Amino acid sequence: MGRSGFFYFLKVLVMLGGATAIAFLLFLKVYVYAAGLFLLFFFVSYQWFRAEQKLVNHVLDFSEAVRYRDFTRRFAVNRVKSVEGKLFTAFNQINQVYKQISIDKEIQHQYLNKVINMLDSAIIFYQSDTGKVIWINDAFKQLFKTPHLGNIAGLTKRHQDLYEKTIHMKTGRQQVDTANSAVGKIKLLMHSSEFDTQDGNFRIVVYQDINEAIDETETKAWHKLLRVLTHEIMNSIAPISSLAETLHDRLEQGHREEDIEDLKVGIYTIKRRSEGLLQFAKSYRLINKVDQPNFDEIQLKVLFENIYQLLEPTLLQKNIDLDIILKDTRLVLRADVNLVEQVLINLLLNAIEAVKQVDSPYISLAGINRDGYTIIKIQDNGCGMPADIQEQIFTPFFTTKKSGTGVGLTLSKQIMLLHKGNLFVESEEGKGSSFILQFQP
Repeated sequence: MGRSGFFYFLKVLVMLGGATAIAFLLFLKVYVYAAGLFLLFFFVSYQWFRAEQKLVNHVLDFSEAVRYRDFTRRFAVNRVKSVEGKLFTAFNQINQVYKQISIDKEIQHQYLNKVINMLDSAIIFYQSDTGKVIWINDAFKQLFKTPHLGNIAGLTKRHQDLYEKTIHMKTGRQQVDTANSAVGKIKLLMHSSEFDTQDGNFRIVVYQDINEAIDETETKAWHKLLRVLTHEIMNSIAPISSLAETLHDRLEQGHREEDIEDLKVGIYTIKRRSEGLLQFAKSYRLINKVDQPNFDEIQLKVLFENIYQLLEPTLLQKNIDLDIILKDTRLVLRADVNLVEQVLINLLLNAIEAVKQVDSPYISLAGINRDGYTIIKIQDNGCGMPADIQEQIFTPFFTTKKSGTGVGLTLSKQIMLLHKGNLFVESEEGKGSSFILQFQP
C-alpha cells in the first residue's frame, strides 16, 4: 500500500471512529458533547470533500483541455508528495509529451507541405464522400488558377471538364487527357489513389503537365527524322545531279553516234534513281496511312501457328530453330489480327536476318500474361545492337540494312500505339536482341 493509500485508509478509520464516538455519546445521553463532536466531524468531512471535489474539478479541466488540444496550461506543484502534487506532476508531464508531439507533427506537416509545394505536379487531396477538399498544393493553384477550393465540386465554376475527369477516373490507374489551364489547353497525365480512415474515404489526385515533355520528345523525333531524310535524299540526289550535269556537258559539246549508248545508260540510271526516290516517298506515305485497328478476340495459339506456317519454309531453308513458348494455350488477345500479324512477321524477318551469321541460329516466340498485360516477346541469339542504334531503330527510314527502307519497325511501333500498347527493344552486342510487344489489359 502506498503512502496516499495509507492516508485514505486513515481517513476512513477516523470517519468510522468519529461516527462510533457520536453514537456512543448519544447512547450515554451526553447530547452537548455529541453535538460538538458531530459539528467537528461534519467540518472535517466537509474539508475532505472539498479537497476531493477540487481534485475532481482539476481532472475535468485537464480532460477538457485535452479534448480541445490545449496543452499550454501548467499546474503549479506546491507539495510534490501530496496527492494533488502527484496529480499535477502527472498532468504537466502529459502536457509536455503532447506538446512535443504537437511540435513534431507541425514540423513534419510544414516539411511535407514544403516538399510537395516544390513539386511541379498539381495535387489535390479531398474526401470522397463529401467532396471536401483537405488540401491543394501551390502547383494546383497556379496551373488551374484556383487560389482556394473548399469542395471538389467548386471546380465546376472554372474547370467543368477537369471536374468530370477527376470524379470519373479509375483509382490506381494512370490516364492521359486534355484540360483547360492557366496557360490554355494542355495535356495532363492523371493518377489517383484512395485510402480509408475512421473519418471516411479519402482520395489523392496528381496532375502532371506533359505538354513540355511531349513537345521535347516530338522535337527530338523530328530532328532524327530530318537527319535521316536529308541523308537518304542527298544520297539519291547527289549522283543524279552529277550524272545529269555530265550528260548535259556531253550534249553541249556535241556527240558522236557511239555516245548514244552512253547517253541511254545515263538517262536510264537517272530514271532508276528517280523511281527510287518515288518509292522512298511512297514508304513515307505508308507510315502515315495505317488503318485504325479492327479489334477482335485472337487466341495466341492460333496466331503463333499461322505465323509459323507462313515462315516455316524460310526457317527450314536457313536452318533456323524457332521455339514457340506458350504456357497458357488459352491466352487470348484483343487486337486487329492482320495488323498484329504484320508486326510479328516484320520482327521475325528481322530476327532471321540477325541470326544469319550465327553458328546455331535460334529464335523464340513467347506469349505470357504479366500483371494483366499481354506480352509477346521475340528473342534471337544474333549479333545484337549497340545502344546508339537502339535509340534510332524506330525512327522512320533509319536502317542498318543495305537493301532496307527503314519503314518496318516504324510501322510496327505505330501499329502497337494504335492498340494502346507499345513496342520495346532490349539488346546487347554479341548476345542477341529481344523485341517486346505489350498490349493493354
